[in-house]
Amino acid sequence: MDVLILLGEGFAGALTPQNLLWVLVGCVLGTAVGVMPGLGSSMAVALLLPVTFSLDPTAAFIMFSGVYFGGLFGDSITGILMNTPGQASAIASTFEGHKMALNGRAAQALATAAIGAFIGGIVAASLLVFFAPLLADLSSSFGPAEFFALAIFAFAATSSVVTDNAVKGLASLFVGLGIAVVGIDGVTGAPRFTLDSPNLFDGISLVTVTVGILALGEVIHVAALERHVKGGAMVRPAGRPWLSRREFREATPAWLRGTAIGLPFGVIPAGGSEIPTFLAYGIEKRLDGRRKKPRFGTGAIRGLAAPEAAGNSTTGMAMGSLLALGLPVSATAAIMLAAFRQYGLQPGPLLFERAPDLVWALIASFFIAMMVLLLLNLPFAMLWAKLLVIPRPYLYAAIAVFCGLGIYATSGATFDLVMLLAIGLLGFVMRAHDYPLAPLIIGMVLGPLAETSLRDAAMSANGDLTTLLQGPIVLTIYAVLAVVLLAAGRNRLVARRRAAKAEQRESVEIS
Repeated sequence: MDVLILLGEGFAGALTPQNLLWVLVGCVLGTAVGVMPGLGSSMAVALLLPVTFSLDPTAAFIMFSGVYFGGLFGDSITGILMNTPGQASAIASTFEGHKMALNGRAAQALATAAIGAFIGGIVAASLLVFFAPLLADLSSSFGPAEFFALAIFAFAATSSVVTDNAVKGLASLFVGLGIAVVGIDGVTGAPRFTLDSPNLFDGISLVTVTVGILALGEVIHVAALERHVKGGAMVRPAGRPWLSRREFREATPAWLRGTAIGLPFGVIPAGGSEIPTFLAYGIEKRLDGRRKKPRFGTGAIRGLAAPEAAGNSTTGMAMGSLLALGLPVSATAAIMLAAFRQYGLQPGPLLFERAPDLVWALIASFFIAMMVLLLLNLPFAMLWAKLLVIPRPYLYAAIAVFCGLGIYATSGATFDLVMLLAIGLLGFVMRAHDYPLAPLIIGMVLGPLAETSLRDAAMSANGDLTTLLQGPIVLTIYAVLAVVLLAAGRNRLVARRRAAKAEQRESVEIS
C-alpha cells in the first residue's frame, strides 16, 4: 500500500504542466530519431545528454524516458513500411510486419506494433512499481564482492553472449575499460595514461565518449561508406488504422506471450531487446507451424505482435534494473546511468531514500509516456514516416554540428572537441570492422565500479582475493553467468553445425 501512495505522489509530480511538456518532447524526439534508419534511442539520448544539464534532474530523466520508449516505437515504423529497421531490436518485427504492409495491411501492422509496444510497456511499468523497491532492498545487502560480481556479469554477458564474435566483443569491452582508467587515480593520486597532458588529468568525459561513439561515429560511417543513402520503397498505409475484432483476438495471446518473454531480459545484462524479440518471434513461428494452414511468411499478425510487446517490456524492466541495482543492461541504459552520475546521483537503494521524488515521478512518467506514444503513433504513423524523405546529407550534417555544439557547451574547451573527433573516428573504425559498441559503453560506465569494488574487497580482506568468491549472492551471480555462457556456447555450436550441413547440402546439389 505504501508503494501505491508513493506512486500517487509520483503522478502528482509528473503531471505538472512543465513535466508533461518534457514527456511530450521526449516522446516526439525519440520517435522521430527512431524512424531514421541507423539511428535509434541510444543516439538520441547521447545527443540530448549535454543539453539537459540546464534542466533539473526530474525533468531531464522524464524526457530521457520518453526518448527511450519513443525510439522503440519509431523503429517499428520504418521496419514495417520500408523493411529497414532503425535498430537491431526491430529486426524481428520486420519479418511479418513488412509482409503485412506489402499485402495492403500497413495501417493494421502499424496499429499492431503500437498496441503491442503499449501493452509491453504498461505491464513492465506496473511490475516495476512493486518490484523495483524489492530489488533496491536486495541491493542494500550488496558489498564490494557482490558489486564486482555484478560488473563481471555485465561485462561477460554484453561482450560474449550478445555479440556474434566474442573476440570482437571482448576487444570492445577492453577499449572501454582502457578509456575509463585514464586520469588521476583516486586512491594513490598518481596520473594514469595521461601522456603528461593536464587536459587528461580529470579523465575522458563519458559524455564525449557516448556522443563521439554513437553519434559522430555513425555520421562518419554514413559519409564514408554511403550506408543508408538509398532505402527501399516505402509502403503507404491505406485503410483503417485499427484492428478488427478477429485481428485483435488473434494478436492478444501473442502480445501477452511476448510481454512475458521480454520481462526477465530487463534484469539480465544481455544487451537490450534483441534477444527477447527474436525469442518471441521464434516461439510464435513454432506455434504457427502446428496449424493446419501456417500463416508465417505471408504476413502473420502474431509474428509482429509478439516481438513488439517483448521489446518494450524488456525496456520497461531495464529501467527498474537501472534504478534499483544501478545495472545498465543496454547501451542506452548505460548512457542514462552516466546522466545520473553527472547530476551527482547513484542509482541503487540509496536513490530511493535520497531522491524519492525523482524516482517515483520518473516511474509515473513511464505510464504517461506509454499513453502519449500510443496517441502519437496510432493516428500519425504515416506523418512520422515522412521524416524518411529528408535528404541524408542535410540530416547527418545537422547531427554533426549538434554533436560539436553540445560538447563545447558542457566544457567550453577546444580539447574536448579534438577528443570528440578522435573518438568519432574510433567509432567509425569499429563500425567498419563490425565491432559492437555496447560493450565499450558499458565497460566505461561500469569500469570504475568494478575497480573500486575490487580494491575495497581486497583491502577489507588484507589482500585475500578469495573474498571475491564468498557469499551466497556472489556465488549465485557467478552460477547464473556460467549457465548463460554455456547456453550461448551451445547455441553457437548448433548454429555452426546447421550452417555446415546446409553447405554440404548445397555442394551435393551442385555436384
